[in-house]
Amino acid sequence: MSAKKTGPRLPDVRLPALQPYEGVGLEPEGDYEGIEFAETGLGGEDGQGARFMDCALVRCALDGTRLGRARFMDCVLESVRGVGTEFAGASLRDVEVREARLGGAQLHGAVLERVAIRGGKIDYVNFREAVLKDVLFEGCVLSEADFAGARLERVVFRDCVLRRVDLTRVRMTDVDLREVAELDIARGIEGLSGAVVSPTQLLDLAPALAAHLGVRVEG
Repeated sequence: MSAKKTGPRLPDVRLPALQPYEGVGLEPEGDYEGIEFAETGLGGEDGQGARFMDCALVRCALDGTRLGRARFMDCVLESVRGVGTEFAGASLRDVEVREARLGGAQLHGAVLERVAIRGGKIDYVNFREAVLKDVLFEGCVLSEADFAGARLERVVFRDCVLRRVDLTRVRMTDVDLREVAELDIARGIEGLSGAVVSPTQLLDLAPALAAHLGVRVEG
């Protein structure tokens, strides 16, 4: 009998009536609650250590925005876009990310708990040493994502494309990859320990697994 797998506990974000953001830029260690940032240009702004609670960021530009150690609680990030956005050491709890288009986002050392990332395209994201617990990736494209040294617990990838992913030293517990549309692992095939894959995916991964184990396959 196979062990029962536990699915992620997903966020149920219900935002109150929000006030439009009327400030200019962001402040380090700033405190933002019940605010909607709509089509706000936040590129290059410094919001390190800021706290966002019951907030929505909608169609905001985040090119080079510094949000290291920021805390997002009960928030929605919708259609945000940016290159080189920094979330290093940030905390995202009960957050929904929808249709984001990010390149080179830095989330090393970040903690994501009860987070749903739906749609969009995220290239060269850095999840090194991050903690992902109760996270759903659905219908998104992750190209050359770096999960090296990360810890994933109750994480589901559904209808996603994973291209050239680095799983070096990853620790997985109850990670479900069975519904991934494309699974391409560049490094760290051993990081799949603790994941669930489909029989078809196992066949596709067989050459890489054999190479890792030093098994020669000859006709």
